Amino acid sequence: MADLLNHAVYGLRRSAIREYSALAAKTPGCVALTLGEPDFDTPSSVIDTTCTSLHHGETHYIANNGDRQLLEKISAFEKEHNGLFYSADEIIVTAGATEGLFVSLFGILNPGDEVIIPTPAFGLYEQIVLMCRGVPVLMDTSQDGFQIRKQKLVQFVSDKTKAIIINTPNNPTGCIYDEESLAAVVDVIDGKNMFVICDDVYRQLIYTDDYHSFAERSEYRDQIIVVQSYSKPYAMTGWRMGYLMMPQSIKERLELIHQYVVVSTPAPFQKACLEALDCDVSAIRNTYEKRRAYVMDRLEKMGLSFTVPLGGFYVFPSIEKYGMTSDMFCRRLIEEAKLALTPGSCFGCEGHVRLTYCYDDGALKEGLDRLEGFLRKLEGTSL
Repeated sequence: MADLLNHAVYGLRRSAIREYSALAAKTPGCVALTLGEPDFDTPSSVIDTTCTSLHHGETHYIANNGDRQLLEKISAFEKEHNGLFYSADEIIVTAGATEGLFVSLFGILNPGDEVIIPTPAFGLYEQIVLMCRGVPVLMDTSQDGFQIRKQKLVQFVSDKTKAIIINTPNNPTGCIYDEESLAAVVDVIDGKNMFVICDDVYRQLIYTDDYHSFAERSEYRDQIIVVQSYSKPYAMTGWRMGYLMMPQSIKERLELIHQYVVVSTPAPFQKACLEALDCDVSAIRNTYEKRRAYVMDRLEKMGLSFTVPLGGFYVFPSIEKYGMTSDMFCRRLIEEAKLALTPGSCFGCEGHVRLTYCYDDGALKEGLDRLEGFLRKLEGTSL
């Protein structure tokens, strides 16, 4: 009977990030710096608001696109904090950024349509494109400082290109696309029937004033779909809440997909999201920034090269000089040093590993001590 399944499912792969985390969990004493899982708890005010909502009996169906109060709050938040102008009627509250990405890609892709994905990139993009019968077109940016350059991008555009996915700050590099990168995207979509999907879920975790989302290019508003999430800035990964923003004409079609996939997100969780938008995440961001400084200092002393992460909570050092695949490097690291990192192959970029620094100081120190010991063994030096 398995042969009767939708043919698209046969090309899908399990999350390699999860596989390495599971391998670490099966290894006694292993320190895992793999998952992008904030070590903070969800703000207590968000939890209290949810409990109050439940006690008040707010456990019934809710409007498909989201509670009107929440939609208006999101609209005001994006205008005030990010300079993005989307009305409540141009927003859909989704089951995390994951559903937002699925709804977006399912809604715009016809079989054979191509989606350009600058790599390294979160593996979810490629798999969702495949599920939607699209063609993922992976564009390596590792030779360009993890930036998008026009002379390379134009080589990946064809008459079948339907969209490009922009994730900035980027997972796994922590890099922010510079003005030249954003201008390159403008040059290829200008006058064409192409969409830009802006995955800006790390926007509130930025360590520089020099940041701009492609979504700010209001002259291309009709071609932009913005994906957001509550998971990372508010430590709400398990709540599975996010939202989409797009022109109303597009939203009127995508909301039907959302309606038939999830109906609506949970009513009490929408109250939680209302409260979350009032939370100040600066203390969390400052903690990540301090951890980033510590991790970079340790990696530099180990002789590992990396591009300075300007957002998120990842760093993506090069391991090319050790002459092995990232998968082999990470497997040996687990077996020999009891430390789990994520291989660059998970993100379409060999020669690197992803280290996540949304872990407490003790875990980071222990993990980096083990990494240093492992590297010294590889280099043939004594501890």
